[in-house]
Amino acid sequence: MNHYAIMDDTQDNVKNCLRNFPKEARELYLNETVPYLEEPPSALQFYREWIGPNKPCIIRNAFDHWPALSKWNPTYLREAVGSKVISVAVTPNGYADAIHGDRFVMPEERQMTFSALLDVIEGKVKSSGVFYVQKQCSNLTEELPELTEDVEPHIPWMSEALGKLPDAVNFWLGESRAVTSMHKDHYENLYCVVSGEKHFILLPPSDRPFIPYELYQPAVYSLKEDGSFEVVDEENSDRVPWIPVDPLKPDLEKYPSYRLAQPLHCTVRAGEMLYLPSLWFHHVRQSHGCIAVNFWYDMEYDIKYNYFQLLESLAGAVGPL
Repeated sequence: MNHYAIMDDTQDNVKNCLRNFPKEARELYLNETVPYLEEPPSALQFYREWIGPNKPCIIRNAFDHWPALSKWNPTYLREAVGSKVISVAVTPNGYADAIHGDRFVMPEERQMTFSALLDVIEGKVKSSGVFYVQKQCSNLTEELPELTEDVEPHIPWMSEALGKLPDAVNFWLGESRAVTSMHKDHYENLYCVVSGEKHFILLPPSDRPFIPYELYQPAVYSLKEDGSFEVVDEENSDRVPWIPVDPLKPDLEKYPSYRLAQPLHCTVRAGEMLYLPSLWFHHVRQSHGCIAVNFWYDMEYDIKYNYFQLLESLAGAVGPL
């Protein structure tokens, strides 16, 4: 057998292993749907049953005591923070931080008062573009500290389970057309829906062999004087690796490996909390005017992260399955 034949056999063997790896993960420990917990768990129970195994769940009755659940409506928000200037992501199509053509395009970051944003969301003012408060830099505490008394600064049982406080507490509010494209984060995420509902598509890290990445020129949307948007390249920037598949309408001819992925679909409603484990791929939609708060706890860069990096390297090396 010549050198090239040996290489081909080796690559085929690796591809077979990568196809079987997600199947074994589903058989061994993954759930076919996202389970519900009817009350918040103890710290030890949560670590053993959910954080350690890296499995998502939806927790009910976890933040019933938050004043935000009864207070956060447009009238209250106008009174409490209406004059505050906040960062709002604005796009022509609702897709921020997403692939557009051959570019990875980030939103226009617009500074506007909270009242002006509510005018757009409530339909009192017509404006070109889709608006979404999604700045992920602990914007609740940094931009809207007046609202922090209505929520907890952290989730006590999660902080105890992980032995640390969250790195960021983020506030989310936007239009129904605002969509978060498929990606993963290096955080343990507790996502709390205060009003409305969020629709998640989830894929476990073990499905990484079926999820394609490509490199894209980074760019940003910019509003022109006539009210339309243009895409402006970020000069001298490294190309960005991003997932080109839209799970709502995947192009299986172009990305045939994705047909082997088995996404989980779940809806998180007002008063419910989603535990979204680190490294899980997720795509998010929402009802119009949905309000949420999430807590990002930095993940442990332990053996699970090490294994995922190996899986990612192998998937990238062998190409489509």
